[in-house]
Amino acid sequence: MGHSHKHAPDRTGRNLLLSILLNSVITLAQIIGGFLSGSLALLSDALHNLTDVISLVISYVASSLSKRKATISRTFGYKRAEIIAAFINASSLIIIAIYLMFEAVKRFFNPQTIEPDLVIWLSILGIVFNGLSVLLLKKDSAHSINIRSAYLHLLTDMLASIAVLIGGLLMKFYQIFWVDAALTIAIALYLIIVGYSLLKESFYILMLFTPKDIKIEEIVEEVIKVDQINNIHHIHVWQLNETEIHLEAHIDFNVDLKFSEFNIILKRLEATLFTKFKINHFNIQPEFGNSDPKSIIIQD
Repeated sequence: MGHSHKHAPDRTGRNLLLSILLNSVITLAQIIGGFLSGSLALLSDALHNLTDVISLVISYVASSLSKRKATISRTFGYKRAEIIAAFINASSLIIIAIYLMFEAVKRFFNPQTIEPDLVIWLSILGIVFNGLSVLLLKKDSAHSINIRSAYLHLLTDMLASIAVLIGGLLMKFYQIFWVDAALTIAIALYLIIVGYSLLKESFYILMLFTPKDIKIEEIVEEVIKVDQINNIHHIHVWQLNETEIHLEAHIDFNVDLKFSEFNIILKRLEATLFTKFKINHFNIQPEFGNSDPKSIIIQD
């Protein structure tokens, strides 16, 4: 059974390294600026940028590992490294967001005078550098959940910098200092929404859940259209990573087939499963006259 596997392009690693460098500069500048200006929003943006750097490093390592070949002791290689990286990055988004909300609520009831000029200029730096990082990873984010997790970190941080800039302008011209805490809460809420979606997607893959767009009942209907097949049972369908969907099942035949006849049916099933369900790896256990349970789903 032939399969084709597409790996992340070589430029991905280079773009991740450039993004790490850009975000390290932003983080250092905003931490210093946040303490000098007294801006919680700027410090929260810096903290998020720090998680960006960490997430980018994790994504870079995972992307590199995923390209390693399978071995006898690791028969799947490191294909799940990128899914694990996405899960870690999504979790960090939510954890940081909750912490920022806690700090912002305290600051909201105790607003402090903030030096707005430094906030404005550093938020502009954040917008520019994060914007460049977003552009670097945008194309690859469409093909990898790992890169998408890093991309979302950067995108939300660019939006956060825009919010901080607006807050800095309001503080400079209207002396509305409570807006610093309000913007921090808004940023945190957005991080939770984005992070939860990515966390759920990566969690589903790690838990070997059936992909959402695949209906087991429809697979059964297609398989039993073959005249020689009584039923298909003991079915497992899961995603190994973003490009590989696996199926294993028992098929009960109503005739005692030769191997050559079984191979013909196997090729037909292979084409059907790939065309209609995008399943590109499957393992079939053929049965004839076997008295094992015939339930579609059986808990092993």
